[in-house]
Amino acid sequence: MSRRGWALLMAVGIVWGTPYFLIKIAVAEVSPAAIVLARTVIGAAVLLPFALRQGGSRPLRGHWPAVAGFAALEIVGPWFFITNAERDVDSATAGLLIAAVPVIAVVGGRLFGDRLPVAAGRWIGLLVGLGGVAVLTGPLTAQGHTWAVVQLLLAAVGYALAPLIAERHLRDVPVVPLTTACLVLAGLVYAPVVALQGGLEVPSAGAFWSLAGLGVVCTAIGFVLFFTLIAEVGGPRSTLVAYINPLVAVVLGAVFLDEPLTWLVAAAALLILGGSALAGRRGSQVQVLEEIGREERADESV
Repeated sequence: MSRRGWALLMAVGIVWGTPYFLIKIAVAEVSPAAIVLARTVIGAAVLLPFALRQGGSRPLRGHWPAVAGFAALEIVGPWFFITNAERDVDSATAGLLIAAVPVIAVVGGRLFGDRLPVAAGRWIGLLVGLGGVAVLTGPLTAQGHTWAVVQLLLAAVGYALAPLIAERHLRDVPVVPLTTACLVLAGLVYAPVVALQGGLEVPSAGAFWSLAGLGVVCTAIGFVLFFTLIAEVGGPRSTLVAYINPLVAVVLGAVFLDEPLTWLVAAAALLILGGSALAGRRGSQVQVLEEIGREERADESV
């Protein structure tokens, strides 16, 4: 992976490790559906002027099925599942459980026709990271939080599959119009849900600024960085960001929310960090095969 790829990976990891902390603050006063709607509306409002300068919806012609699929897997489902789960679990725990994304991404790539071999060391890294997730699962289910665990793992499935759609069908679409369209589609899904729930209520200052941070930083800026990351390193590798997010979530939860940093959380974090280091490595043979695969795909498209 190039230096630019690593820099983008770290940037997205930090930006997208923050939502768990902000969601935990907001969900104490605002419903999960309203939080998702606020994120999409704020993010779309920030990006809309820039999207219009880049052609508005014109660059998306012929790509709407892929745009809708990406929005469903990356926003509509996962954002609600994560937010609803955080009513029952700590923000750090939520972030750690999302670390199943890279493993699911590798499996998903195989199911969708990825023929490139996965190096043994990378498999080991992915499994070690998943082991960190497993460390948390048992105690949570024993405490009666099984549904929260299921929701977080469903969110991880969405996060794993969405980049595959973006890489294969949306790489040539301008980032800002694409992001704006995805946010608008998600907003259209949740607007009637929030209306049926009685609309939005004015939250406290803490919850308000949490929603603002979710919309501007974690949504508008985060997605622009994420699509740039996919273009730089590819869909499967971009999911390695899920190994950085949990560490950011753990630190923020412990420092600002007084969430207990138990030996269980520490052990899971160490497993995830170790798995990330291994999962990010690629053998020279695999790199060569990747280059050959890219050349073959380029030849086929000519």
